[in-house]
Amino acid sequence: MSKRPHTPTKRPAPRLYLVTPEVADAQSFARELGAALGAADVAAVLLRLRDADERTLINRVKALAPVAQRSDTALVLDGHPEIVARAGADGAHLTGIDAFNEALDGLKPDRIVGCGGLHSRHDAMLVAERGADYVLFGEPDETGERPSFDAILERIAWWAEVFEIPCVGYAANRDEIAPLAAAGADFVAVGDFIWADARGADAAIAEAVGQLSQPEEAA
Repeated sequence: MSKRPHTPTKRPAPRLYLVTPEVADAQSFARELGAALGAADVAAVLLRLRDADERTLINRVKALAPVAQRSDTALVLDGHPEIVARAGADGAHLTGIDAFNEALDGLKPDRIVGCGGLHSRHDAMLVAERGADYVLFGEPDETGERPSFDAILERIAWWAEVFEIPCVGYAANRDEIAPLAAAGADFVAVGDFIWADARGADAAIAEAVGQLSQPEEAA
């Protein structure tokens, strides 16, 4: 892990990280996911799966992984590191240091391993030192609570200034996308408000990509 240079450099434009709803019917959701990914550039999809037996979970991932991968989009499972390889996913996102440490050796070096649920700077640095491919800041916890938005922006700005490992900022609504990008997030996670948009997820995701460029245009 190395510090970013202090000399001014042009940061690559941030990209979207699309978080799915909890998926139970993968065949039906595949059409909606394909339309969303066809509308704009998306770096990765975080696939959330409704609880089921292991074989059902694997079959859901197998139905959706090709949809993402045809768009050069990584498919990352929310948890379930034990089925990543068998299901054809590109990696797993773990919540908390303990889950991350437990899954790491079984996924590296071939798969993406990200981590959220990081309650302090120290926690984030620990998972980075252990080899996380990215850290996520600002997502709601299991009760739906999250830090203040100002605290999320502060954490992202600190990370972007000091560390090379990418960080993802979680946007709870479309108005948070541009500020997260301006703070230095390498990726901005978008989820429920995309799928709930009355215009369709494809229109919502295209609009979200446009908001990523607003900080640069205003510079």
